[in-house]
Amino acid sequence: MPFAAANGMDLYYETFGQPSDPALLLVMGLGAQCIVWPQEFCQMLADGGRYVIRFDNRDCGLSTHLDGAEVNVEAVMMASLGMGEMPSVPYLLSDFADDAFGLLDALDVPAAHIVGASMGGMIVQQMAIARAERVLSLTSIMSTTGEVEFFETAPEAMAVLTGPPATTRDEYIDRSVPASRACSTHSLIDEDAVRTAAAASYDRGLYPEGGPRHMAASLASGSRADGLRTLRVPTLVIHGRADQLIKMSGGLRTAELVPNARLLLINEMGHDLPRPHWPTMVSAILTHSAGAGHC
Repeated sequence: MPFAAANGMDLYYETFGQPSDPALLLVMGLGAQCIVWPQEFCQMLADGGRYVIRFDNRDCGLSTHLDGAEVNVEAVMMASLGMGEMPSVPYLLSDFADDAFGLLDALDVPAAHIVGASMGGMIVQQMAIARAERVLSLTSIMSTTGEVEFFETAPEAMAVLTGPPATTRDEYIDRSVPASRACSTHSLIDEDAVRTAAAASYDRGLYPEGGPRHMAASLASGSRADGLRTLRVPTLVIHGRADQLIKMSGGLRTAELVPNARLLLINEMGHDLPRPHWPTMVSAILTHSAGAGHC
């Protein structure tokens, strides 16, 4: 299995397409393994002339786990709302960003198109703010800006995010469809596909302990509004109108802050990547990145 030493982590990664093509890095979200970027979706991007890289973030999947690292998520949540001092956390979004740049270094990629979903969108935003010279284009999907007022979540979706983890494989799979509905509330959910994906994630390398640390990192990192205002990186924002975990205001605000950002709102898309929308999303990402250069 391919691993890269990056920023003190061992990151599992996979590639699609030809290394001679423009690199496109896919960054997934909170507690989500790289396989949440479906293989067929990745191949569609590769068939469009991109060297696609997907990987497991730290504390997730097959990458380095920070076993035993303690975090008080409740205290972090309260502090993010202005109630109390922010406690220390094991790492921040900037550390995820450095991990991703370390992976690009290991693959000898000086600059890349970067695409992130959910917390992955927050990570790629941070990457572009920190090292714009290494970012050919930015695509932020179903994400937000770190401003508390633009992180709107339906109560049912927040319960999915903060509830106790499943204790068995069957329980994890059984919870997957209700969780998907709570975060998406759209008519395109393929229950069999959701259950199959849940089983694959569980069997491959589910690591519930990392989820709270991921959440703490996203909350403790604060607002990226000032940094986003200064970006001159070509930016595409994609958001589902039915997203219940990070409501549409997060995407609208991201597009508002980044100068000249393009905004794509998709009907009947929640906090997921529905197969019927893959052609639209892939076309948008390929078109966006095609106009942003090659390194």
